[in-house]
Amino acid sequence: MSKQDMGIEGEKYNSKDRIRADHTDLLYSDIPEGEPLLKIENLNVIYRTDDKETVAVDNLNFEINKGELVSIVGPSGCGKSTILRCISGLLQPTSGTIMIGDNKCTTAGSDRGMVFQDFALFPWRTVRKNIEFGLEIAGVPKEERKERSERYLKAMGLSEFADSRIHELSGGMKQRVGIARAMIMHPAVILMDEPFGALDAQTRNILQESLVNVLQKSPRTIIFVTHSVDEALVLSDRIIVLSKRPATIHKIFKVPGEHPRDRASPELAALRKEILAYLQSQNTMNS
Repeated sequence: MSKQDMGIEGEKYNSKDRIRADHTDLLYSDIPEGEPLLKIENLNVIYRTDDKETVAVDNLNFEINKGELVSIVGPSGCGKSTILRCISGLLQPTSGTIMIGDNKCTTAGSDRGMVFQDFALFPWRTVRKNIEFGLEIAGVPKEERKERSERYLKAMGLSEFADSRIHELSGGMKQRVGIARAMIMHPAVILMDEPFGALDAQTRNILQESLVNVLQKSPRTIIFVTHSVDEALVLSDRIIVLSKRPATIHKIFKVPGEHPRDRASPELAALRKEILAYLQSQNTMNS
């Protein structure tokens, strides 16, 4: 069985089954792992008010391969989250195209999952019910929802909190719920907008390691926005480094080494130094 047929604890899908909203990754099963899945061409975002025009994103072009995690880093306010919102369909770009396979992304869709920095969980639902929410909306039978949520509760270390309410959880635990809720739907692409940005350093490191472990069992295609170069180096297959606003691509770096990575390795240290030097040069406070 290939990696693309595997899920948490060996979760399997039959490509002959009807494609449901919780199985949208199967829409792109003909695209081999490592080949381009998402393509962005000539993306431009311009914000207009009555007397002002602000260019946020300027002619962006890049591809994301199936099964890889690509981080986007850049100076504060450069447009990282704007790009993610365009991919998600929550924001219409001024011009340009966003394609997943042969499908043009013009609105939000179940082939893209989102993990937010502020968790965006439902406080009146339990941990299990939060994770199962998308499955419930998609009409997945109750027994199947429970079976699948059990796997993701276990994978994210949440089994003993399955029946807890959201207010009973720490920030790190809440974000584990958010990640599980996105991954259980098997979208073609998962978009993560600074998911660990509000967490303390120790919890952040733990969740980075948890995400790496989950992805080794169940490879996904992820676009990960972060302010942390160290985080990008630990998690990513590639890193897209943006300029200050209007956002253009300075350079795309391939990160050396297999997961899990040694944070102190000379290769990562050299790459860290190069990226941070560029970002410092783009700091708007130095302009």
